[in-house]
Amino acid sequence: MPEGIITVAYLAASILFILSLGGLSKQETARRGNLYGIAGMVIAILATISLIRDGSGFLWLIPVVGIGGAVGWVVAKRVEMTAMPELVAILNSFVGLAAVLVGIASSFEAGQFSGSALVIHEIEIILGVLIGAYTFTGSVIAFGKLRGLIGSKPSMLPLRHQLNLGMLSACGVLGAGIVMAEPASQVTLLTAIALIAGLLGVNMIMAIGGADMPVVVSMLNSYSGWAAAAAGFILANDLLIITGALVGSSGAILSYIMCRGMNRSFVSVIAGGFGVAEGTVVASGKSGVEAQEFSHEEVAAALKNSSSVVIVPGYGMAAAQAQYVVREITETLAKLGTKVRFAIHPVAGRLPGHMNVLLAEASVPYDIVMEMEEINGDFVETNLVLVIGANDIVNPDALSDATSPIYGMPVLEVWKSERVVALKRSMATGYSGVENPLYFRDNTRMLFGDAKESLTKVAAALN
Repeated sequence: MPEGIITVAYLAASILFILSLGGLSKQETARRGNLYGIAGMVIAILATISLIRDGSGFLWLIPVVGIGGAVGWVVAKRVEMTAMPELVAILNSFVGLAAVLVGIASSFEAGQFSGSALVIHEIEIILGVLIGAYTFTGSVIAFGKLRGLIGSKPSMLPLRHQLNLGMLSACGVLGAGIVMAEPASQVTLLTAIALIAGLLGVNMIMAIGGADMPVVVSMLNSYSGWAAAAAGFILANDLLIITGALVGSSGAILSYIMCRGMNRSFVSVIAGGFGVAEGTVVASGKSGVEAQEFSHEEVAAALKNSSSVVIVPGYGMAAAQAQYVVREITETLAKLGTKVRFAIHPVAGRLPGHMNVLLAEASVPYDIVMEMEEINGDFVETNLVLVIGANDIVNPDALSDATSPIYGMPVLEVWKSERVVALKRSMATGYSGVENPLYFRDNTRMLFGDAKESLTKVAAALN
């Protein structure tokens, strides 16, 4: 294929990727955004394949693309929405690993450059390998924490900050050595950088608690984009540069939004130390106050007698896959003339937009799904708030207790409503390990058990 046509194809793919990101920013246009992204990737793959002049290389590429596509198809079809955060994490790791392999392979072709062009090419390779290796191992650790294979509690080595700084400095020294060394020794030095950067990724992500995992996934997604951009510079591939920059910048913006939603600085997230192993700390009421329970019939009666209901979904809804029965309850209440809306906190779940995707999967109308800023002022006029498996995002201590680890975090002020019904498996805390005084307030009632089973019984009582 002529170079001009390939350039136009890359430009078209880049435009489609930009349109895809724009579409994914709203629930109403998310499906169209996905289609734009698919179309752009198909164009990008076909244009890249056409660059291969060697017939044998082309033949090798067909089974590779076929196997990769088949694996991706099977994984995408089988993965549950509750497992989407860890899927994103492990896919980030693949991008990082690809950047490492591209960088090392490109070091064998450095002989075609000379002078300043050679130095620039070597710096591109160093950055690609460094960011890629960090992204690879860090994403694998994030996957393990989200999957439950690794404890969510922060694991911090003594003098870990000094150790991290030392490893980063070592990578810098090795990078300088690559620029000054003979080509024969560059691969060895690059491999050393990859190993050290990989250990750096393990040490830094292991020290981050489960409560910060949503930000970490977003951050690693940004790193994978920059790693892809570095690979694009190495390969002189404009499309890879543009795509990597889009992913890197959007991931960085999303990380900032997530940090703001948790009232934590990006540096404090990287420093880690926040969160415990989920469910290990048992909440107990202050001053001996006991949480009051509701039965399924009492919850149904409270819903029937309410003219305004707000539902706050959390990870408990995702883990129980209760979104479909939640939609059923929503439809039943709407037929009774009840005003029903959903309140979404920016860090609800284990991934940005996690709750929005689950509700969209269950065909909950977009116009009743509200963001925190849109609905927080309406709780004072709400009869009943149904909190499904959320914890920190409805904790009043975030606004009133300066000694709380989550003090200053913007939260959904559900306690201002007439009645709160909170669904939880038990009184154990979540990732942050912070007790929630909401559960012991006079206007709060608890409904214990699996969210799907509990809400199914509530739905039956409603009908």
